[in-house]
Amino acid sequence: MKFPIGIQSFERIIEGGFVYVDKTAMIYDLTHESNIYFLSRPRRFGKSLLVSTLENYYLGRRELFKGLAIEKLETEWNVHPVFHVDFNGANFTQEGVLEMMLKDYVDKWEKQYGLQTNPELEVGLRFRDILRASHEQTGRRAVVLIDEYDKPLLDVLDTDSGLEDRHRNVLKGFYSVFKGVDSHLQFVLLTGVTKFSQVSVFSGFNQPDDISMDARYETLCGITQDELEHYFAEQIVNMARQYGVTLEEMYRRLKLQYDGYHFCEKMTDVYNPFSLLNAFGKKQLRNYWFSSGTPTYLIRLLAHFKENMNELTGKYYRPEEFIDYKADVEQPLPMIYQSGYLTIKDYDMRRNRFLLDFPNNEVKDGFLTALATSYLQPKKRVEGWVDDVVDALEDGEADTLCTLFTSFLASIPYTMRRKEDEPERERYFQYTFYLILRMLSVYTVYVEKAQSQGRVDCVIETPQYVYIFEFKLDGTAAEALQQIEAKGYAREYASDSRKLFKIGASFSSETGTIGEWQVLPSFPHQDTV
Repeated sequence: MKFPIGIQSFERIIEGGFVYVDKTAMIYDLTHESNIYFLSRPRRFGKSLLVSTLENYYLGRRELFKGLAIEKLETEWNVHPVFHVDFNGANFTQEGVLEMMLKDYVDKWEKQYGLQTNPELEVGLRFRDILRASHEQTGRRAVVLIDEYDKPLLDVLDTDSGLEDRHRNVLKGFYSVFKGVDSHLQFVLLTGVTKFSQVSVFSGFNQPDDISMDARYETLCGITQDELEHYFAEQIVNMARQYGVTLEEMYRRLKLQYDGYHFCEKMTDVYNPFSLLNAFGKKQLRNYWFSSGTPTYLIRLLAHFKENMNELTGKYYRPEEFIDYKADVEQPLPMIYQSGYLTIKDYDMRRNRFLLDFPNNEVKDGFLTALATSYLQPKKRVEGWVDDVVDALEDGEADTLCTLFTSFLASIPYTMRRKEDEPERERYFQYTFYLILRMLSVYTVYVEKAQSQGRVDCVIETPQYVYIFEFKLDGTAAEALQQIEAKGYAREYASDSRKLFKIGASFSSETGTIGEWQVLPSFPHQDTV
């Protein structure tokens, strides 16, 4: 089986014999409902392939759809003039790139339809005339497909406000033409990461039908569990054999690593297609999606944010709190959600609220690692340090953990950890350990447990060991251990067969690292009270 890794052309996938997960029944429904749509999905989630499929469908290339669901649904296969604008490839941090790109598209289309327009006319007005002429000359209404419409804004978001405003005005002039040529349009689709409803780019534009959270089209991009089992059963068997695990275990690992996206209250599980295809192609479970591009604009936005990530995740939100994008650096939640770093994990129908959290281990690992690197700026490489800590946890080396924690915290520059008042010192301390422990939780079972006697800072479980951590800011390790005992945090592990470590540690706000570290081991079946 050939995997279309990085291939976004429907024509190339079909003619090249690559595997194609058939979405054409939904595409048929989409094209026979309304005529102007917007779809938000994370990057590398199949938006460009969707656009390419629609382009070939509207160009009437029936031979490419042989054997697919739409072949039995469509009877006419009419050929329409198609105008495809792809913002993916350009770098819009340079002034004039956006204008040059749009002008190039318009020049090409005018030549195609034999138009001679005043070159001093705005590109939006020239595009208006092209749409009208294409309808008149072909007798078919035009199809407009705009891929990653928001990239010219995201490239300069929070780095160049002047260029951001300029791009917004240019795009506004280009998109506004749709309002005046409605009678000449058969179908319009705009794709992107961020939702547009509050962005002034679209003022004066007929509001498209936003299908980003439409249950009918929630799996239009991505791969469902049924599709995974139907199209990739043989590959999963081979991976299970390679990893030396059962088929059920291989499915479980794939789900933990790449599944977990939900795009509406229906809560259908959706896998990241880019990661799955890479995993099957390379026969290894790795963090393919996150490593394919650093979310620099998100890290920049979080630098402005007054809350920490632990105050964003695992909470219920009203739809208007995370769906509407207002391009506000003080409110990054909508962009974090729409970019795919958080997803819907539960829906409270009575209150119309959605629980948001990380979709899977790949995203949680990559995002927290990037966030920790940005927030803490340690001299040590975060990924290598995490690997060393996981090795120590799995080997039961509690004293080695002390060395690793101490050295990592000491590598954080003083300028990053210096806080002037006690609340800020406490905040920095809590967030630092939150980031560290959440990074570790990708590789181990991790629980922030609220117990009857209080909330334990951290419990980490491996197949052979259980670690109960309590951290104190400017306190003592003995005080931390005393709290573990007094609150009975270890009580539920009294009959556990694994060796238990109770670890009390103090964090010094003066030195910025571990002050004291004490370990109290308990062996299986001993009284841990």
